[in-house]
Amino acid sequence: QVQLAESGGGLVQAGGSLRLSCTASRRTSTWVMGWFRQAPGKEREFVAAITWSGRETYFGDFVKGRFTISRDDAKNAVFLEMNSLKPEDTAGYYCTADPILAPFQAVGGKPDYWGPGTQVTVSS
Repeated sequence: QVQLAESGGGLVQAGGSLRLSCTASRRTSTWVMGWFRQAPGKEREFVAAITWSGRETYFGDFVKGRFTISRDDAKNAVFLEMNSLKPEDTAGYYCTADPILAPFQAVGGKPDYWGPGTQVTVSS
């Protein structure tokens, strides 16, 4: 079992930046860590994932170079740096973890562990 806790959400103007953080309750250095988001009335959407040691990163098609994902395994943490934010990025953002990559790529996203989420609101 692992508990995930997100922080860093908030209200930002369009074009601005936010940095989301997620801390795991146990060592996750060999796990895949990532983020999903969900806006009201919309389906859950894959945002980003990073494999062990940060060797590979993956992003949703909508990111288009605006977001960066990184990890600090000494702190059991993963980060999502979001730049050039748009109103359509408004959503709850959820930190996720799984020992393997496949669940992040599954339809609807099926990693084993999820944080409670942090709200990101981008005003126009």
